[in-house]
Amino acid sequence: MSQISTIIHIEKKYIFLLPFSLIMLLSACNTKKQNVKNNDLSTEENLYLGQEPPGLMPEPFAPGMVTSEDWEVSGVFTPDLKEFYFIRLDANREKQEMVAFKNKDGQWHETVIAPRRGQPFFSSDGKTMYLSSQYRKRTETGDWSEMEALSSPFDELPTMRLSVSDNGTYFFDEFKPDFTGDIWYSRLIDGKHEEPKRLTHTINNGKSFHPFIAPDESYLIFDSEREGGYGDSDIYISFREQDGSWGNPINLGDKINTQAWEACASVTPDGKYLFFNRTVGPVKYENDDYENVDIFWVDAQVIENLKHK
Repeated sequence: MSQISTIIHIEKKYIFLLPFSLIMLLSACNTKKQNVKNNDLSTEENLYLGQEPPGLMPEPFAPGMVTSEDWEVSGVFTPDLKEFYFIRLDANREKQEMVAFKNKDGQWHETVIAPRRGQPFFSSDGKTMYLSSQYRKRTETGDWSEMEALSSPFDELPTMRLSVSDNGTYFFDEFKPDFTGDIWYSRLIDGKHEEPKRLTHTINNGKSFHPFIAPDESYLIFDSEREGGYGDSDIYISFREQDGSWGNPINLGDKINTQAWEACASVTPDGKYLFFNRTVGPVKYENDDYENVDIFWVDAQVIENLKHK
């Protein structure tokens, strides 16, 4: 069978015969480049604010868009990966505010949502945003409802992050003024959450905060300042044992943890990347109470590597 060819005219002077398969390949490449330019979420290259994904070495997330020379913490995506939320200082450096990047019509747009309240965490269906002991519901228009308080006793608990699994179990930290605290949990039984229970000493051996529970509860990630760490607070992971208990926490290692403060870890809804915070030095402002904290991300293969060990 003879090869199919296509005639292309250039400046009406020359005629070239190119294989049809090559024409289709060039067209596909141009379409891909256009999708990248437009931040089209139908292509993987435009997920995660259009950033180049990291490998097994952590990298600052979205420099110039999210990560800066200032203070940013707790970066999380919605389950559909179309919105990214994090916390930063306001322009006057007086209050902490929650900021979102939302993808609309193929473009990422930044907007300030509200003053900070805890750390954002989303239910697996994307319909609820948990903010400490409060929450907001996704409305029919795609916006968020007014803030509502969780039912008692959760509405009175001093909590920084409340994480929830697919079956509705809450995992949350107990924040105290002296920065000591433990991680608690509460299962959803017959449509109602049970009285909160403290996790065992295996987890709460030191100062433990910012829990992230895997959707299937197969592992728990948290940060803790305890013996055997690399310096300040480190990030740990505990895998669920076959008998339902929690295994000994494993330090995520010297690629993730340093002598600085690492904390506020979470895994993207697609399970591909681990996000966390790290203190990287002073800010550019003199006599400032805040340090330069950046949001980092790394391939979630680091979790699988520890699991297989």
